[in-house]
Amino acid sequence: MGLIDDLKGKAQGLIRGNEQTIKDGITKAGDFVDQKTGGKYAGHVDKIQDGASKLVDKNGTPGQAPAAEQVPPVNPVNPAPPADRTP
Repeated sequence: MGLIDDLKGKAQGLIRGNEQTIKDGITKAGDFVDQKTGGKYAGHVDKIQDGASKLVDKNGTPGQAPAAEQVPPVNPVNPAPPADRTP
């Protein structure tokens, strides 16, 4: 697995379960830009907000990637023991 695939997997793991919080942040950032620019770029900002929100939905939804590409949760409650150790 390459560096990009590894980073993508980690990002998906962080997104899962935090989709709404991330999307709220995207909205607030866009509103901030609109406020600072007087709405001059509102159309562009809206397109970027929509695209970023769709990206969060696509990458944060479990089951989107094949099972081999699924990333386990960042902090599992009961992690599996290492493969080289017997219980």
